[in-house]
Amino acid sequence: MSTRKDIKNIAIIAHVDHGKTTLVDEMLHQSGIFRDNEAVQERVMDSNDLEKERGITILSKNTSIHYKDTKINIVDTPGHADFGGEVERILTMVDGVILVVDAFEGCMPQTRFVLKKALGLKKTPLVVVNKIDRDGARPKEVIDEVLDLFIELGADDDQIDFPVVYASAKDGYSSLDPDVREGDMRPLLDAILEYIPSPTGDPDGPAQILFSSLEYDDYVGRIGVGRVERGTIKVNSPYVLCRQDGSQENVKFSKIYQFEGLKRVDCNEAEFGDIVCIAGIADLNIGETACDPNCIEPLPFVKIDEPTISMNFMVNDSPFAGKEGKYVTSRNLRDRLFKEVETNVSMRVEETDSMDTFKVSGRGELHLSILIETMRRENYEFQVSRPQVILKKDENGRTLEPMELAIIEVPEDYVGNVMQKLCSRKGEIENMDTRSTGMTHLEIKIPSRGLIGYRSEFLTDTNGNGIMNQLFVGYEEYKGEIETRDRGSIVVHETGTTTGYGLWNTQDRGRLFVGPGVEVYEGMIVGECAKDEDIVCNVCKKKHVTNTRASGSDEALKLVPPTTLSLEQSMEFLADDELLEVTPKSIRLRKTILDKSLRLKEKNNKSYIYLELFNKMYVE
Repeated sequence: MSTRKDIKNIAIIAHVDHGKTTLVDEMLHQSGIFRDNEAVQERVMDSNDLEKERGITILSKNTSIHYKDTKINIVDTPGHADFGGEVERILTMVDGVILVVDAFEGCMPQTRFVLKKALGLKKTPLVVVNKIDRDGARPKEVIDEVLDLFIELGADDDQIDFPVVYASAKDGYSSLDPDVREGDMRPLLDAILEYIPSPTGDPDGPAQILFSSLEYDDYVGRIGVGRVERGTIKVNSPYVLCRQDGSQENVKFSKIYQFEGLKRVDCNEAEFGDIVCIAGIADLNIGETACDPNCIEPLPFVKIDEPTISMNFMVNDSPFAGKEGKYVTSRNLRDRLFKEVETNVSMRVEETDSMDTFKVSGRGELHLSILIETMRRENYEFQVSRPQVILKKDENGRTLEPMELAIIEVPEDYVGNVMQKLCSRKGEIENMDTRSTGMTHLEIKIPSRGLIGYRSEFLTDTNGNGIMNQLFVGYEEYKGEIETRDRGSIVVHETGTTTGYGLWNTQDRGRLFVGPGVEVYEGMIVGECAKDEDIVCNVCKKKHVTNTRASGSDEALKLVPPTTLSLEQSMEFLADDELLEVTPKSIRLRKTILDKSLRLKEKNNKSYIYLELFNKMYVE
């Protein structure tokens, strides 16, 4: 076995918004990747439009820098729990991790999740306490929290003895002393060279490479990203691809790329320890291994945690179907969803009894909403059902459901509201204390379905001052029925265009989602009712001319500005008998059954069935 001293492979892991991407940006800048006069945007690693808009990392990114004759391959990973599948598979490519922790917030839910995965895979940690320039920063206390977390997660003696670097990625400096507030990133880069192990392997052994990620290029097609585990790989040499189903296929690599800064650079060969991109295998999948034909040894792939939330994706059948989207058929929808599964390893797509409906399962609401928004921008038109949690059965036949740990920080004045709402949704308080900042810290274990539709309520209940994060903690016995939505919908009476007069007559009934001049159809939802029942309103009603006055007479109508729901808020609003229509231009809420009389008939049938079941149970 040999060690490559000229290369380091690291992944940057952290909770969302703790500064991973900004830290990578600064390392790229100070390593001389960019020209002095080159215009470079902030968070250069967040290349996706959705990433730029939301300020979060969704897909893992590869880059590299050169420092003191050593090439450092860096993988920037997502911080949000819903994209944990990205983090898990990327960790197989690296030898060490940089754990970034906010000097003010300390250890958060995703910190625990990503660190647990890294420690389980025996990766060497380097802790960076970021944002030490922030008001209220407490770097020394945060280090104690990190140490407690390491011990709690069962780290071994070598892992617990972790090195610490203090930094401000925003201001571009790092230090081994928390009181130093100047300098550059050299102390961090030196710590990487000193503490992160170099790749070890057999340079002369038979070639072997595991593919952990996929990219796509318009010119060369599908590109596999992976680390060369053994030997040397070369362009146009014969290899055997070991698929996950056990089959084998003879392949050749038409292109080999290595990362140099943000660019992919052509090369003819790559040695063990290199992180490379491979082109030339048309139907390559994540988790597959390419081996030397004389030594076929597929590598095990890390097991990805199963999805916890599912939604039905359906062909749009509303009266406005096909008016705004380009891809509207079930075939279009099917092809796109199954294409997503090829690169998104923590997502599942299943066909149902209906040709027009597909069950899509993911790690959380955000995970699914990103897919919906991406498809929408690609000119797809479809509709989705309310998110549902995925239930399981244990060996004793008991029903199990996914549980979340909600970590909440709210001002003291709003604690009562939050506790009341979450406890009514089967939440159990695990921990509660007051921080020096005056904020109350709550840890509440709650069923995943109890949090569906709660986030917008949480913002309202805390006046926008609360912070809530959640972490999947496993499956537990089903907690019983939860009443999550206590208000009904305002449903459109007839197809037409909304008028100021019609909305003015309706606005006292609840909160409206649309303004005047909007095209609507029968069964479409245009607001939230103030009561716990659905009401049908004629929002297209016009003021008619009479023999005593003109239609424009009387006082000017004063309309309350409508509430515009985002995609996530619309998903949270949905009830079991409602759908969300998604097109490139619009997001519409609607009833599954559009006709009022048919909806009433369906409701009466259900009531009759429930009554029959009750009578049967009573007689028995």
